[in-house]
Amino acid sequence: MRRTQTIVDLFRIEAAGPDLMRAQARALHNHVPLLHVILAINSTTMGLTHLGVAPDQLVLYPLGSILVLCGLSLGLRLRRRGHPVDETRTAAKLRLTVVLAGALSVASMVWGCALFEHGGADAKAHTLFYVGTTTIACVFCLRHLRAAALLVLAIVTCLLCLHVSRLDNQAMHAIGFTLVIVSAALTFVIVTYDRDFTRLIGQQAELELLSRENLRLANLDTLTELPNRRSFFASLDRAAGEAETGAEPFVVGLVDLDGFKPVNDAHGHGAGDAVLQEAARRLQDVVGEAGVVARLGGDEFGLVLRGATALATMGETICGALAAPFRLPHGGTAQIGASVGFAAYPEAGHKAAQLVERADYALYYAKAQSRGAAVLFTEEHERLLRTQSVIEQALRHADLPREMSLVFQPIVDVRRGCTVAFEALARWSSPELGPISPSVFVPIAERSGLITRVTAVLFSQALAAAKAWPDRVALSFNLSMADIASPQAAAGIVSAIRTSGLKPQRVILEVTETALIQDVAQAQTVLETLKATGISIALDDFGTGYSSLSYVHRLPLDKLKIDRSFISEITTDPASRDIVTSIAALARNLKLACVVEGIETAEQSRLLEGLGFELMQGYHFHRPMGFPDTLRYLDGEAVRSVRPVQAVA
Repeated sequence: MRRTQTIVDLFRIEAAGPDLMRAQARALHNHVPLLHVILAINSTTMGLTHLGVAPDQLVLYPLGSILVLCGLSLGLRLRRRGHPVDETRTAAKLRLTVVLAGALSVASMVWGCALFEHGGADAKAHTLFYVGTTTIACVFCLRHLRAAALLVLAIVTCLLCLHVSRLDNQAMHAIGFTLVIVSAALTFVIVTYDRDFTRLIGQQAELELLSRENLRLANLDTLTELPNRRSFFASLDRAAGEAETGAEPFVVGLVDLDGFKPVNDAHGHGAGDAVLQEAARRLQDVVGEAGVVARLGGDEFGLVLRGATALATMGETICGALAAPFRLPHGGTAQIGASVGFAAYPEAGHKAAQLVERADYALYYAKAQSRGAAVLFTEEHERLLRTQSVIEQALRHADLPREMSLVFQPIVDVRRGCTVAFEALARWSSPELGPISPSVFVPIAERSGLITRVTAVLFSQALAAAKAWPDRVALSFNLSMADIASPQAAAGIVSAIRTSGLKPQRVILEVTETALIQDVAQAQTVLETLKATGISIALDDFGTGYSSLSYVHRLPLDKLKIDRSFISEITTDPASRDIVTSIAALARNLKLACVVEGIETAEQSRLLEGLGFELMQGYHFHRPMGFPDTLRYLDGEAVRSVRPVQAVA
């Protein structure tokens, strides 16, 4: 029973998998036309040999039928040769091929046996030759479809053996026996070939599946399951290429999460990953079918939006979705935000790289000017970008020691009535461009990687100036993001102080919240290294960041500098006074000194002194001044501090 089932399985089509059936269909699509050509030629020569020997109707009608069928089938297959195989009907076509192969074998054998009765020895030999060559051709052209090849072989062998067994001819009996042996050998070859072919197709299917999976993983961000950076740029290149050929325009968007790093640092990477996953889901929900959402890395996402998208609405919806609280895995929630930069094709550019650059600038502009909002790159941004490019080139080729200079603004102890430090403020006068504000060139220097060179030149000038001041007067100097993100930069600062001969205790290094939140852990390491040498650390612009209280206690700080934005309305706005009072209480609890910036009136100074503040800075005390003026300023302050002595008679 089992052996019978095995034999039946040799002729089954459904037992083959879909990949194997597709491969069989493709192979037959290529080889069956050759089979038709061979059959037509063999049948024609067979008919010519027996024409006039056998009855005409026995020769011409079967031959004509075979030629017509072969011609029609060959023409149909050649017509479809350039078309892909219809995979939905593969199994049905394979079964039909088996049936047709069997029917054609029966018809050919019946015709051959009928012609065998006519003619002499040569005609009979030709008939046997016809049967043998046609059978072998059929078997090898159908070898990819095991059922068809074996069926042809079985029909020919059985019918021919039955025919020769009725003849009283030992030679014919020998031919029949030989045919059985050859058929058995061909059966072995076909079964072996089919096994190897099946295994090969299976391996190819596995390799293709593995290749597709590798390609999927290569283009997938495993954390969020969004397309990754590579896939994003591939989608962008496709969109740009299609747009060049007249397809619909598109928009490139860059989304950056605001305040994500403090959440990651305060609650751990598990919470950070959960926030990123939820942010990805929200972005996908907002964009939907309108485009592609990808994670570019860190907390930055990329968008490719097709067609006429309402960008103002889209940007507002994205920012609103990401501003909603995020639930953390271990309880509690986190509040972050998002800034978005858009660049539209073709207004912002035609090339993918150019559009990304423009979207990145729009994102930078959004974070600097309207954090938590979406900004579309416009002609005004193009003008600013070109201006910044000119400034960057001038900065790259500048003679920094000659063109860069410092001015100094005093930090005053109002209780003692004396200056305790000068804050060094950078100035740049370019020979080509003239004076350029630090609010312009410092961000450009940071983005272009030139800030460490600028810092080194200015810090050297500041140390030289501080050497000329009294020992009671300290130097306060601002560090950039690059300075506190690099241990090498920190080592350079320490080395410069030692080379100058200035005591480290007379140096105050100011850092901003914006710089710190780029990488709180790295900043903590660098600042601890600086503080270990005796340098004081001040947190500048305190209160303007996203999560000051979540990390300020972790950093090795000595001072908080209250941002001027809280001071401008302190005499008229109770809320401003409450904020400043709260910051003062926080500083006392953390045992930190507090410096108030932006004092412009005596009324502000008196109010803040009444609230307990001693260290102040602003135009009310003095505007920034050059180094020679600091010496005259200190001399004047020393004279004012000397009280007249009354003569005693």
